Amino acid sequence: MRLIPDGGQKGEERHLAGSLLVAHPSLLDPQFKRAVVLLTAHSDEGSLGVIVNRPLYQTLGQYDSELVGSEFADVPLYEGGPVGSDQMVLVAWKWASEDGTFKLYFGIDEEKARQILQDDPEFELRGFIGHSGWGEGQLEGEIETSSWVVSPLNPDLEEKEGVTAWRSILSQIGPEMRLLAEEPDDLSVN
Repeated sequence: MRLIPDGGQKGEERHLAGSLLVAHPSLLDPQFKRAVVLLTAHSDEGSLGVIVNRPLYQTLGQYDSELVGSEFADVPLYEGGPVGSDQMVLVAWKWASEDGTFKLYFGIDEEKARQILQDDPEFELRGFIGHSGWGEGQLEGEIETSSWVVSPLNPDLEEKEGVTAWRSILSQIGPEMRLLAEEPDDLSVN
């Protein structure tokens, strides 16, 4: 199955790596309800990303006592997804406002993180406990059934967290999505 980009020609494959997967309001699976996933890899073999809007309100120093007192002690932690929940993924990113690009280093070690910050202190470090993954064709099927809405990267990743980030990004997709994003969990209060 191939995803056709808006305005694309038939047979043209849509490249999803570097996009945001925004959980459709009808997606009720608790692992992904109201999640925003930064998709870092997408190929015929599968897809990989991290949930970026679920802060754990914990730092690397609190998570790993060996990092207390290090330059990584205050790096915030997020729930990255249900896969590999016993692993931590370190990520560095930066929005380059001068040219509107997003620079990303995914799955880096401490030495690489140290080098990135030394070369450019504007990079933001985040730690993710676990990640999100899909097997061959699985993500395309979930998009086809409207479980996910694909969105371009958005600076709200840095400015907002939790459900607020999800609502903000979903609302920017269009008026229908804005209405669905604002819908209360309990429809009787509507």
